[in-house]
Amino acid sequence: MTAGFENPWALLLLLALPIWHLYRRRHRRALLFSRASVAGALGARGTMALARMPDWLRTAALAVLIIALAGPRTGQSMSEIEAEGIAIALVVDISTSMLAEDFHPRNRLAVAKEEVAKFVRGREYDRIGLVAFAGEALTQVPLTIDYAVIFRALEQLQTGMLEDGTAIGTAIATAANRLRRSPGESRVMILMTDGENNRGQIDPRTAARAAAAYDIRIYTIGVGSEGVAPIPIARGMFGGYQYANLPVHIDEELLEEIAATTDGQYFRATNEAALDSIYRRIDELEKTAVEVRTYTDYTPRHLPFVFLAALLLVGEWGLLATRWGRVP
Repeated sequence: MTAGFENPWALLLLLALPIWHLYRRRHRRALLFSRASVAGALGARGTMALARMPDWLRTAALAVLIIALAGPRTGQSMSEIEAEGIAIALVVDISTSMLAEDFHPRNRLAVAKEEVAKFVRGREYDRIGLVAFAGEALTQVPLTIDYAVIFRALEQLQTGMLEDGTAIGTAIATAANRLRRSPGESRVMILMTDGENNRGQIDPRTAARAAAAYDIRIYTIGVGSEGVAPIPIARGMFGGYQYANLPVHIDEELLEEIAATTDGQYFRATNEAALDSIYRRIDELEKTAVEVRTYTDYTPRHLPFVFLAALLLVGEWGLLATRWGRVP
């Protein structure tokens, strides 16, 4: 809440009031009395104070009217935010290999879900969608600004939801199909995978060129340690998975080419800290331009001052109607 005046220059008139008040007092008309005793009775201290009251009341009324003329007002500051926002498709690999436990003590998918959620929390005005893929791709959440829906979908994301495998080309095509219809100039895809393209009928390079034609920039992330990693090979007798240390195969050349084709970047995350750093880096690279306009909605407050001035003038006229207000 703010307070101020619409016409603050009018307050300068207050400086003239003391001069006007003194002028009125010095140029009062004198009254003649036939007897000194009568004048003495009228000149008592209380009577003299009452006699001066009309002048003071008129001066106060003028001061209050000047304040009303200055236009007192209170205002509520409000901000209007204009943000174009970026359309972002988060493309997450949920193939069985994402259960590899080389991001000790958790597996790749658990860490990936946490980092994706952290990335979403850092955005404000962007439309974000979620695409999961394995041997096929499926849009889990269309582009939305309701981030709570994305968080719920991330919690439910798990391996086995789709046919196993790694269909990178299909994933890019699915996400690009969502992004191409999005309004605005900036469209971004963040694709995270831990393997090589081995499923689907869409070539990843062809999909990347199609995405580039729609001005979609793709950031690719290769997830997993280098060399070997504990990868699930079969389900255990009592649930869970049996693991074996197997060689890790990530087609980094393909991921680099996809990123280069779309003017994006390729990153390699070999541990949780690296993945966190990558998402923070992308967050810095893709910032939304925000324009904030602040304005104040004012409410005029002059009427109470006008009412008070009227009361003061009524008081002056009331005193002038008596002998105390007329006798100096």
